[in-house]
Amino acid sequence: MKLNPTNLARHELIGLDVQVESNSEPGIVGLRGRIVDETRNTFLLETERKVLRIPKKNASLTFTLPDGQRARVAGSVLISQPENRISKRMQRTRWKL
Repeated sequence: MKLNPTNLARHELIGLDVQVESNSEPGIVGLRGRIVDETRNTFLLETERKVLRIPKKNASLTFTLPDGQRARVAGSVLISQPENRISKRMQRTRWKL
């Protein structure tokens, strides 16, 4: 299954570029970087200066896919262990263009 905005949550996210659009912690908003690790509740984000742990809860994230497409995802959708989230049956997301 090819990675696209509608099935992003069912794929490996490590290695993707991401920008934090909104978060309950104002200091994190606007950060850009590459995901280098993922836990159940957080992403490890490598920015130009350092590596930061970003909580998924209460976040809105914009991912840049390898083909250049961008997809905005609510962090709450991604809360799960990565290996379980990939195999978990998820409700199809409806996208507005």
